[in-house]
Amino acid sequence: NPFDGHTLGPVIADMEKLTGVEARRIHVDKGYRGHNHPHRFRVWISGQVRRVTAPIRREMKRRAAVEPVIGHVKAEHRMDRNYLKGRVGDRINAVLAAAGYNFGLLLRWLAELLRAIIRAFTETVPAQKIV
Repeated sequence: NPFDGHTLGPVIADMEKLTGVEARRIHVDKGYRGHNHPHRFRVWISGQVRRVTAPIRREMKRRAAVEPVIGHVKAEHRMDRNYLKGRVGDRINAVLAAAGYNFGLLLRWLAELLRAIIRAFTETVPAQKIV
């Protein structure tokens, strides 16, 4: 399993290929500190204070908001260990974990909708006396 700092170049190349957008600024965590980064873009490390402008600070906060989601998906949707074989298995595991995460969001939304419907019925229907 390669160390985070050694994987930045290939990961950026894959990301650019998938999105079709050339990266200019990269926001990474402290695991990438001290490694030779490709010179065609600027690497911003979390916790960095010097030379950080307001737009870059906003981008870093946005990146920090995604990290807990990744952690929850790993912990709650079996991404901590992959039991499927090969690269195809890795992809299937990631897609199924994302589907499980989205399904959980949908179930929470449906539960809230059902609560609202029940609340609306109980507030509008007058209570009847049983004789």
